[in-house]
Amino acid sequence: MIVDNIQFYRPYSNDEAIYHMEIEDGTITSITPGRYQGNEEDVHDGKGGIVAAGFNDSHMHLLRYGLLKKELDLTEVASWQEMKEAVQNHYKEMEEYDWIFGKGFDDGSFEDIDKLLTADDLEEIFPDKYMYFMHQDGHECVISRKALELLKEEEGFKKEPDMFKETDEHGNWNGRFKDTAVHYIKRHFWGRSVEDAKQALKKAFPHISKYGITSLHTDDLNFIGSYEKLWQAYTELESEEKLPIDVHLHHYIFDKNDLDDFIKENTRRTGDGTKQVKVGAIKIFLDGTQRLHTSAMRNPYPDKPDTDGVLIYSQEQLNSMIKTAAENNMQVAMHAIGDRAVEQAVSALEMPEAKTKVLRHRIIHAQCKAPDLIERMKKIKPYIETQPSFLMEEWMDKDKWTPEDLLPYCDAFNSLIKSHIPITLSSDLPIGTINPLESIYAAGTRTDLDGNPEGGWMPQEKLSLSDSFHSFTVTPAELEYQEHAKGKIKEGFQADFVLLNKNPLKVGDSEIKNIEVEETWYRGRCVFQKQEG
Repeated sequence: MIVDNIQFYRPYSNDEAIYHMEIEDGTITSITPGRYQGNEEDVHDGKGGIVAAGFNDSHMHLLRYGLLKKELDLTEVASWQEMKEAVQNHYKEMEEYDWIFGKGFDDGSFEDIDKLLTADDLEEIFPDKYMYFMHQDGHECVISRKALELLKEEEGFKKEPDMFKETDEHGNWNGRFKDTAVHYIKRHFWGRSVEDAKQALKKAFPHISKYGITSLHTDDLNFIGSYEKLWQAYTELESEEKLPIDVHLHHYIFDKNDLDDFIKENTRRTGDGTKQVKVGAIKIFLDGTQRLHTSAMRNPYPDKPDTDGVLIYSQEQLNSMIKTAAENNMQVAMHAIGDRAVEQAVSALEMPEAKTKVLRHRIIHAQCKAPDLIERMKKIKPYIETQPSFLMEEWMDKDKWTPEDLLPYCDAFNSLIKSHIPITLSSDLPIGTINPLESIYAAGTRTDLDGNPEGGWMPQEKLSLSDSFHSFTVTPAELEYQEHAKGKIKEGFQADFVLLNKNPLKVGDSEIKNIEVEETWYRGRCVFQKQEG
């Protein structure tokens, strides 16, 4: 196979020459200047497109994204009345399940109510039904009265932090829950079958390929409940030749018992698996989110001075989990947003038993840092998984959530790069944008899509174009221990690449978001081609 008539995105060169590239068995075997002049019959005309490495999204929830395409999607609902009608109109599609559920609502922006929904409100949709609706950011939900009564009987749920359970004026749960309490409630949807998962994933794949993503790392367990069912869904799609990506599957745990059970029941460890499907990391939540004031801060929230968030585990509990994971050659990915949670993660990773540099442990988000934490991270080199597209929605609220002296260290992408701390760019799909080029735009401009704020929020933390592309291609490959086999357009590397309609070096930072993927190639096979017209 020859891909002919192409140019290359080269971060440090304005090379405008035309090349052709030879691919054999999914690997790039040669890159040669000029148009192809040989006798090979299988020649693909790249039409002068700009070749760049395929994107590797190191943090997302692919099954959840696919389910949004398959189940009731409330992301476009603008009012409470509209939400009620949407649920009622789709009831017949959902009545096969014990629960009525939808995803993606944002009642804080509803135009016809000035309060957040509770269990009492859901009675207006259907009384006496199990109902569950997940907020757009995935960290908050509201459930019905009947569902609430079910949870009151469960001892395990009572152990979830009180701060994650909203109460009414009488101190009773009002049906609104946050963070790990949300994940616990999802256990009631664990009846989904392997076929359910496969159908949802197949709905997601065309969107993934459209935006040039050829590898990804996904935390899907909470949407099916069984790692074995999840593994079966992905590997069956692989055997059916319907899997257009390399995928690493994380395993979410609630506590040490979950970790011990996984270690006991599974012989596969991080990096083990099939050609396309590999074991990812152990996923651990250390705190909540800034919007809900549940991320763990060293100091109180400026707009809510009576709270500084919550840590889900003690340092001793976390250390124990990290040691067990490391003893069993499992990489760990810790959700930590507040600086107190980041500090807890760093303290755990500083233990010699954690084997941080060997296993390449990750801290997800790490949005709030301080200079002392950056200094400590320099020594142990954890991988920080960032989501630049969050800035497009959150920059105007940062000062509400973050003490003034800490603001310069929020989403401090450039400071991490300068400190030689490896970072990846990622989406947290479906929360952040699916389009890597929009994330690269956000990292480089630190503005929303309309260019606000002018000059960018905390502009000293803008990433260069080369650092952004590197963090979406090469660095995620390091997390897979595959930096010598994928993530670059290079002879001997896996033939994962995109053809772009414009060279990123030839457009301004503000125009990066408008570049389009013309074709996506995965292991030497074209899996997406933009339709003309």
